[in-house]
Amino acid sequence: MAKQFNQLAYTNLDDFVYGSCPNPVTTKSGMVIGGGMVYPEINFTLPGMDINDVTMPKAATIYSNIIEGVLKRAAELYAPGVLIEFETLPDFTEHPKYGIEVNRILLNGMKEASEKYGLKTAIRTTPNDLREFSRPPVMRSGKYWETMLELYEQCARDGSDFFSIESTGGKEIHDSALVKADIRLAIFALGILGCNDMEFLWKHLVDLSNANSCFAAGDSACGFANTAMVLAEKGFIPHVFAAVIRVAAVPRALVAFEQGAVGPSKDCAYEGPYLKAITGSPISMEGKTAAGAHLSPIGNIAAAVADTWSNESIQQVKLLSEMAPVVAMEQLIYDCRLMNAATLNGQQLMFRDLLVQSDSALDVQAYVLRPDVVMRISAELVKTQDNFLRTKLAAQLTVAELKKAIVEGKVKSDKRDMKWLDKMEKAIETIPDDPNEFYNEMKSVLDMDKFIPSEYGL
Repeated sequence: MAKQFNQLAYTNLDDFVYGSCPNPVTTKSGMVIGGGMVYPEINFTLPGMDINDVTMPKAATIYSNIIEGVLKRAAELYAPGVLIEFETLPDFTEHPKYGIEVNRILLNGMKEASEKYGLKTAIRTTPNDLREFSRPPVMRSGKYWETMLELYEQCARDGSDFFSIESTGGKEIHDSALVKADIRLAIFALGILGCNDMEFLWKHLVDLSNANSCFAAGDSACGFANTAMVLAEKGFIPHVFAAVIRVAAVPRALVAFEQGAVGPSKDCAYEGPYLKAITGSPISMEGKTAAGAHLSPIGNIAAAVADTWSNESIQQVKLLSEMAPVVAMEQLIYDCRLMNAATLNGQQLMFRDLLVQSDSALDVQAYVLRPDVVMRISAELVKTQDNFLRTKLAAQLTVAELKKAIVEGKVKSDKRDMKWLDKMEKAIETIPDDPNEFYNEMKSVLDMDKFIPSEYGL
């Protein structure tokens, strides 16, 4: 049964901190995520290579070496536990036998580390969403849907702790919205297409996980809000537009929890703080220690309310000291040690606020992750249960927060930012509250060759 979130999980801003949440999740190995301690979440991938029957033995050996290396280093540094994320390569999802084989290699490596070092571990299995490989995307049937479900089910049976995905419903339209910096089109893609797809997708994933003793963890707006962040970093779109998209992606991600996901949310889902504020579930976040995967202006503030701390992903390549995943493992462990030490010494709130203060005034994308901003916006979002209206409201509230912050000198801004915020504000005001009316309005500007309305229940 779908859940409803009509009030915040927190009543006091001082309780909204890293490492703790009202609804922690306990893994098979006994790690309590959100129970008072921040755990490192390591993610890794292959160096550039083709994947086929001939090269799979080599790929399998590489993954075996990675898991052995990172868990050995974790034990040497006395990590209290490690969350492994296995993000499959597209070939691993298209050909489930490959993904299943690698997932088993990682599970075996975790078992060996437990026996050898007494190390607690858990694994998040994250298949690619290949449904967009069909053009236009076929979201509810077909070979890409079937192979993805096959991979999920077998990995759960083999012992995976968590399911996640970076789903792509609505991306075929949202990509155009980003290129044009068109907030109306973005809200249509996120609030109608994205939310409709999330409801369909996550009902299946929650049912599948429940049937196989696995936790449905959460989704990510990586293909939406993170793409916006990267485009803003490169100067292709305004930072304020990317900041608004970040928060407008929250209702879409919340659908997974409405369907029964329990966290920790996906690391590259920077919308995580909003999900934690609303659901009380643990979240994974990434920031400065994910610089090996991508750059961002939110390296410290991202950790402010994190429950697991991730490196995003890194290839198995040799650095001066060691292989890159081993280096990332060490960096994550030291980050988490510092946060956990602050907690043990009664300085958790102070350390959270330092993480926030170091970033929040320097970029609007960091400002919208301030815990107080998150709480204010989230408190308004839970007043409606309609995900389209939540998406529209999220954009409106973010524009208002940023305009106020810029006027009051609380955040660094470009001289054109206020004009962009005014432009977005006016555009959002023209969006009707009825999603069907909005869809009919948008038909004249939509490229109907890019998506199939029936795949989104339209």
